[in-house]
Amino acid sequence: MENNVLIVGASGGIASALIEQYRSAGAKVFAVSRAAASESNNLENVSYHQISEQNDKHICGFVKQLAEQDVVLNTVVITTGFLHNENDGIHPEKRLEDVSEEALTAYFATNSIIPSIWLKHLVNVMSKEGSTLVCLSARVGSISDNGLGGWYGYRASKAALNMFVKTASVEYKRRLKDVMLVCYHPGTVDTGLSKPFQKNVAAKKLFTPEFTAKQLVHHLSALDREQACHFIDWNGEVVTW
Repeated sequence: MENNVLIVGASGGIASALIEQYRSAGAKVFAVSRAAASESNNLENVSYHQISEQNDKHICGFVKQLAEQDVVLNTVVITTGFLHNENDGIHPEKRLEDVSEEALTAYFATNSIIPSIWLKHLVNVMSKEGSTLVCLSARVGSISDNGLGGWYGYRASKAALNMFVKTASVEYKRRLKDVMLVCYHPGTVDTGLSKPFQKNVAAKKLFTPEFTAKQLVHHLSALDREQACHFIDWNGEVVTW
């Protein structure tokens, strides 16, 4: 049976490494991003798709195209994430006075709403024979593991994502039976998302995208599939909700 993998947010560092990881293993990869694919993205077993506006209408249209082509997905990794935009003056808040409507809107749009809309539609094209759907989350999205405070918008939007995935896993399990949903904390990865915050990270804890991709694929294969939903980190350890 053909192994079909969907990577959402394909232009990012982690996503690019995941594409190569799955492609090299013989999977057929569908790579989705807002940006158009460059000529350097002409890889065997990879088809690139541009969705410039990742909203309900366009995500629904793409998933319907997959269904019309009889594509059944075995694995999906949604890598979209937003932490800062210095041009717009958006960065993690240190105190309540830093919270703004504009920043909260941006955080929830990318970190919560877009992945949720993908989950809404993907249930119709996931395999009923052992499929896995992963959303890149963050340890700071854990409500129970929050002793430092700050980072209001990012924390809250990731916590909302975690709740949506956990809730969706109940219905996914009912409709698809052999399916597993995962919230995954990749650690601090050497990508644009973490650039302004890397100086405070120990060298051994700043991971390459390639390492991150290998860890993710490895840990997915070891998880208990009888459990509908998992929240784990880059080391395979459970993160409390």
